[in-house]
Amino acid sequence: MNLFRLTITILAAGILQLSGCQNNLFQSQNTASTPMSAVPAVRLNFRFEADVPAPSVEAGNTAGDERNAAVQADFDANRSFELLERTLPSPDKKHVLAIYRNIADVQAEYRLDMYSPDGQLLRKLTSDTMAVHFPDTIVWSPDSNSLAFVAMIRASRPETGVTGPGSPNPANTAASTPLPLSTNTNSPGDAPSPEASGSTLPAAPTPAAPTGILTFRTEQIYTCQADGSGVKAITENEGLIYFYYAWSPDSTMLVALAATSREWRYLELTATSKGEVMIPQGRLRIIEKNGRERRLDDNLTTVRPVWSADSSKVAAAFDTQIRIYDANGNNPTQAAIPLRNQLLISSQGYDREQQRQMQTSNDNSDANALANVQPAPEEPLSTLPDEKLLVSFNPIVEIAWTSDDLVYLKTAYVRKMQNAADNVTSFTRWHRVALTAQPVAPAK
Repeated sequence: MNLFRLTITILAAGILQLSGCQNNLFQSQNTASTPMSAVPAVRLNFRFEADVPAPSVEAGNTAGDERNAAVQADFDANRSFELLERTLPSPDKKHVLAIYRNIADVQAEYRLDMYSPDGQLLRKLTSDTMAVHFPDTIVWSPDSNSLAFVAMIRASRPETGVTGPGSPNPANTAASTPLPLSTNTNSPGDAPSPEASGSTLPAAPTPAAPTGILTFRTEQIYTCQADGSGVKAITENEGLIYFYYAWSPDSTMLVALAATSREWRYLELTATSKGEVMIPQGRLRIIEKNGRERRLDDNLTTVRPVWSADSSKVAAAFDTQIRIYDANGNNPTQAAIPLRNQLLISSQGYDREQQRQMQTSNDNSDANALANVQPAPEEPLSTLPDEKLLVSFNPIVEIAWTSDDLVYLKTAYVRKMQNAADNVTSFTRWHRVALTAQPVAPAK
């Protein structure tokens, strides 16, 4: 009898101990307090929500077509041989980037200068042998300490006959400073006298263009400090063209798309034969400030990649699929979120709703006609609709990561033509994916 009681006591103690272990294990699986930055991409769950309102996100640190008035005034007064394209203020508004070109430059090639907000030229960023491409993609880092842009070696131009200030001749060190309107008789090596220049103070020297910056035959990513100093190439892959790039929110890395020059040329020729504007396709990669680069995917995409708010992950879109990649860690992971089936089903419902609305609108003048309208037969839930019959089923053309757990995606039919009047953008729809962390299985 005593042995029986002892056995019962031991079993009860074991059950209580096991129960305590289960409680601890359950608590360790509670992912509510686990930050998303600590969850590997491969451990993410998702929930798809169709046809939601468009996200309210900032368009970046661009200023649109608005130009800094003081910088424009300096170009109007002192740089008549140069054309200001646009200005780009830093997020902290302490510096203003001037994007411009010389009248003798190739039209698609630009130069960069750094200004103060009050219109004072601080420094020239680009050398005379550099040509900045894709000016619309130039971007400040969120902390305002760095600037990223794409440049390559400048195309050679035949002599244009333009001389004096603004001449494309690299030997002209006063390329952006017009000569004073005076009858100065000093020798070329002498500074103009105050009487000749009409001023009692000597003119401030114009910063010279930098030299010795490494350039390439294809577009590479360059960075510099906020004041325009320290210009350097952080990619040095001759033959690759870098075109889309974005700073991580913590300003430590860039995510970019890149394509080979041969792929780029093929897309150009194909688009030209169709009368379309070429939409570039590239492979995703992360580039650190020190130039270390990691390619994330071998597949091509036209959609600009985005960062998570905590800088721990990158998202990209491929047709009807979203992929998420870890940006840090010794063993980074990636996860694919296939959305084709969800988009097919939501497009079917969207098309039917549009048809009902059109029928209601067309039959307002005849109420009896509504009774004769026969809706399309409902397909079984086990059958996916035919994408060829759905006008609103389109690929993902844009993504936005608005918070750690919400990724928005836009689907649309987009066709850009060389004649802008023929451009088509239709059936624009926003959806979103809600992310959650998978519970970690207890260790055995």
